[in-house]
Amino acid sequence: MDYGKSGNAKTGKNAPRHAEHNAKGSDKNPFGGKPAPKAELLKRLKEAAKKG
Repeated sequence: MDYGKSGNAKTGKNAPRHAEHNAKGSDKNPFGGKPAPKAELLKRLKEAAKKG
């Protein structure tokens, strides 16, 4: 008897264990969002350096 063929089908083997908090298409990382321009990024970095 082939015991591997008996019972219910096994499902969900190829599913991720959990959802990523910043997955593409989520609220934190929506599709089509443009990354900030480099000048804007440098400005924010300089302000942060002055603060702390």
